[in-house]
Amino acid sequence: MASPLKSVMASALIAPPLRKAPTRGPNGLRPLSFYAKCMAGGVLACGVTHASVVALDVAKCRAQAHSKSGRWPASLPASIKRILAEEGAAGLKVGWVPTFFGYGAQGLFKFGLNEFFKDVYGNAVGGEENLGGVAKMGLWAAASGSAEIFADIALCPFEMTKVKMQVTLPGDAGGVSKKLIPAMRDMYSMRADTKFPFGSLTPLWGRQVPYTMIKFVGFYQTADFVYDQIKARTGKSKSDLSDATQLSITFACGYWAGIFCAIATQPMDNLVSMKGNPENKLKSWGTMASEMGTRDLFLKGLGTRVLMIGTLTGLQWWIYGSWKNLMGFGTQ
Repeated sequence: MASPLKSVMASALIAPPLRKAPTRGPNGLRPLSFYAKCMAGGVLACGVTHASVVALDVAKCRAQAHSKSGRWPASLPASIKRILAEEGAAGLKVGWVPTFFGYGAQGLFKFGLNEFFKDVYGNAVGGEENLGGVAKMGLWAAASGSAEIFADIALCPFEMTKVKMQVTLPGDAGGVSKKLIPAMRDMYSMRADTKFPFGSLTPLWGRQVPYTMIKFVGFYQTADFVYDQIKARTGKSKSDLSDATQLSITFACGYWAGIFCAIATQPMDNLVSMKGNPENKLKSWGTMASEMGTRDLFLKGLGTRVLMIGTLTGLQWWIYGSWKNLMGFGTQ
């Protein structure tokens, strides 16, 4: 007679548990524990990924802020080479702490509140599953955009501190400490000039809200298309594919969406970087945009940012999907 342990193990192998998000209640919402777990996944997805590419961020921000004046090379290889020559490997890590905590806080609200608003708005219109293609895209855009408004409030003080750390060149006046808490104190003491802690919130919204709407709508649309194609060509539905295959698709769809995110939000990203330059502290956003010129506003640093944001977005969706799968909610 088989032991109870062997019977349980055999059953698990033959019929693995169904992985899906908890059922919605009468008000359209899921248990609070579901949203809390999604928030934790968002912290990992955004905090870890942004901190991992901080070297690219330092090079990009300095090129955006200083290459027009000739004080810094415009290309990524030349920028990294100069950082290594003047500051060593430590120069490529400048700002990683505010990046980790800032984007971790952003991810908490970005992913967690997106799930919440999707349920709220979906319930208001009779259920997401009952919507057509365009209406469903509108729901995804509204949910992710709403979540990003709160996410950027959490991010803004950290982002302003990070940018100030990264764009201040060695030896320049007006810099801040390279440590997070002292740097925030420096930013606050200079708040008349820096506008800390929320002086960059409006352009941050201008960059991040469209970015996030494209990121979520683009990802969901692309994933649906890929799974539809797999179904049409092989007869296999998503549930027939292994977790590894599903997560590979998640990464690829996220990377694809990230390319469009980078292109659409490049002008605002340039302006946020320029604002960290002490020479621009008294200039309006419109003045900086005019001085940079339309071509540079849209194209300066774009190649680096496409590489960075494509990779980031793909990895974020992969980490978030892996986390949700670990929590028993499925890969997406």
